[in-house]
Amino acid sequence: MPVCPPRASRLYSSGQKRTLAVSTTESLEGLVERVTFANSESGYTVLRLSVRGQVEPITVVGSLPEVVPGERLRLHGRWTRHSTYGRQFQAEKCEQLLPATTEGVRRYLGSGLIKGIGPRTADKIVQAFGRETLDVIDTQPQRLRQVRDIGEKRYQLITQAWEAQKAIKEVMVFLQGHGVSTALAVKIYKYYGDAAIDTVKADPYRLARDIWGIGFKTADKIARGFGLPLDAPSRLEAGLVYALSELADEGHTFAPQTDLFNQAAELLEVPSEALLSALERLAADGRVRRDQVAAQDVVYLPAFFQAETGLAAQLKRLLAAPRREPTQLTLPHSAGDLSAEQIAAVQTALEHKVSVLTGGPGTGKTTALRGLIAALDAAGLRYALVSPTGRAAKRLSEAAGREAKTIHRLLGYSPNGTYKHDEHHPLPVDMLVVDETSMLDLILAYHLLKALPPTAQLLFVGDSDQLPSVGAGNVLHDIIESGQLPVTRLTHIFRQAAGSQIVQNAHRIIHGQMPIFEKSGAGDGGFFLYEQTEETDVAKWVVEVVVSRIPARFGLDPLRDVIVLSPMHRGEAGVGALNEKLQAALNPPAPDKAERAIGGRVFRVGDRVMQLRNNYARDVYNGDPGRIVDVDLEMQTLAVDFDGRPVAYDWAEADELALAYAASVHKAQGSEYPAVVLALLPRHYMLLQRNLLYTAVTRARRLCVLVGSRRAIGMAVRNAKVARRWSGLRERLARGVDQAGPAE
Repeated sequence: MPVCPPRASRLYSSGQKRTLAVSTTESLEGLVERVTFANSESGYTVLRLSVRGQVEPITVVGSLPEVVPGERLRLHGRWTRHSTYGRQFQAEKCEQLLPATTEGVRRYLGSGLIKGIGPRTADKIVQAFGRETLDVIDTQPQRLRQVRDIGEKRYQLITQAWEAQKAIKEVMVFLQGHGVSTALAVKIYKYYGDAAIDTVKADPYRLARDIWGIGFKTADKIARGFGLPLDAPSRLEAGLVYALSELADEGHTFAPQTDLFNQAAELLEVPSEALLSALERLAADGRVRRDQVAAQDVVYLPAFFQAETGLAAQLKRLLAAPRREPTQLTLPHSAGDLSAEQIAAVQTALEHKVSVLTGGPGTGKTTALRGLIAALDAAGLRYALVSPTGRAAKRLSEAAGREAKTIHRLLGYSPNGTYKHDEHHPLPVDMLVVDETSMLDLILAYHLLKALPPTAQLLFVGDSDQLPSVGAGNVLHDIIESGQLPVTRLTHIFRQAAGSQIVQNAHRIIHGQMPIFEKSGAGDGGFFLYEQTEETDVAKWVVEVVVSRIPARFGLDPLRDVIVLSPMHRGEAGVGALNEKLQAALNPPAPDKAERAIGGRVFRVGDRVMQLRNNYARDVYNGDPGRIVDVDLEMQTLAVDFDGRPVAYDWAEADELALAYAASVHKAQGSEYPAVVLALLPRHYMLLQRNLLYTAVTRARRLCVLVGSRRAIGMAVRNAKVARRWSGLRERLARGVDQAGPAE
């Protein structure tokens, strides 16, 4: 009998799913044929199990450890009959066993369990050692050198990976016994190493602070499993910080103390009165900052307090500092085609230390910007053009005819969290132009302004009617509303742009009017509505429009030229479900396309994906789009091409990626596509706002197609109320220079 491998003989408890009929507890043993679905957060899994005596594989559901095809499982549970999917086995406990056959061993190793062993290498190893394969790897690994094509490098990789699997076994069993999924258990072990168990026992809430992807709820589940009481000081403190973090994710820079207590009390299931002492301890430790905004007590996370007070102080510093030596700045003759509005905009930018240029589509912001650049070039001044994202910077470069950079690149960000340019090493510029300022979040704005020399001029360019930034803050809106800076708003729509139905309808929307939809098939672009009222029909028509109608009618490539947008992530017409449907239609499985199911999602060569968080080490940022160009089953990596630059991810890091055939409107900010398809239904009512519809429509250059109901469109058009963000920047800017806040 071979030695038990790292994943063998482990018991797990399973959750329950809604079913119609429940039988008594039974035991079942069989071979995993395939894993149909696996949720990395909950562990909920759907798989097909081959059982002796059964003609067809049976369906097993339940919260299970990560399993792979070829594994043998001993399951304890109940037979049920689901209202939709029929007879299933609801697993309540799972014991992972060694594969009992050579075919089982082959599939077990070839599933990607061990780094360095893929299907081809697994075949060769099993051919050499048969049913003794696992025992050889575990106790006589040097014999692997006898296998063809396993050189010293691969041998070292396989043996190290196997030893790592054995080392992690104890940690995995401990964590999964407390409801932690396999994917998160791997992250915990990678972060803390052999100290993982002691660290988690000592302070489970460290997980939420230290590891991306683990939130308060997961940490709290572990802590409660240890018997920690509801009112434990560490739990109350962690809950308050988590509530603040959740509000920051919604765009708020602070929380009024009363609102914070109410939200945290509901989360923690304790009276709000119990939270004051926890807040005082957090403030004493510097883990939160307390202040007053608009005469009310508020609470900040330290990073947002520093950024908000610091940004206000930096703007005041720029405004108060003397200008550089006067230089004759005039518009050259080449800028003679500017309108009076655009000339005034350029002159305002040239004459003021800090100013704002805003306006909707077709009003000539880019033309005015080219005029400004011509004036700066003529005067021999140094300037830089920046945007918050790579996509926006690329568009700015193309439009302005000059190099534009992301803010991170301009500042010289390094993975250790520092910037090459800061208040001690300012940027060598006389003027800085920041495009797409509506996307600029508070913390990034603060770091940017810290790096400006006092004599520099600054121009913010953006569309103030668009959605605010994904990150916390409302920088452009607050700057305009403060009344402290000159603001030029371009309103005239130029004739060429006026002929665009997209531009026309964007302005109709922002003025509270219903868009006008094209009825005929005339022209090579336009603005269309496929009216549907049922969510399943909307999803069906979105796929039909993207896969068939747009390519046939307009000759656009659905993989390259079309983006699907939705306000919601959940539901049949939400981002998640639409991505699955579009992946199946546009990039289906094929023998020549390697794929891997990771965290409940299938990643396949050719898939469109999007980065979900800033990763400075890889130089990829939240919202960056890419295409999967390689899935290496042996090395357990996938490679994503980001605009011509390949970036590798271990499978444990793949939760930084999501499919990107469809995206939320927020994630599409700063991008333009030849065609946009927008799903819109009344059930999206919580997010149906005028600025959301406007932002979605203005992502389209040539074609915009709405799929949904007129009622939902009308709800969005009529709802001019912008979701409120708690921010103190406007008030701080309106104060005097000495009251703006600390610059450091």
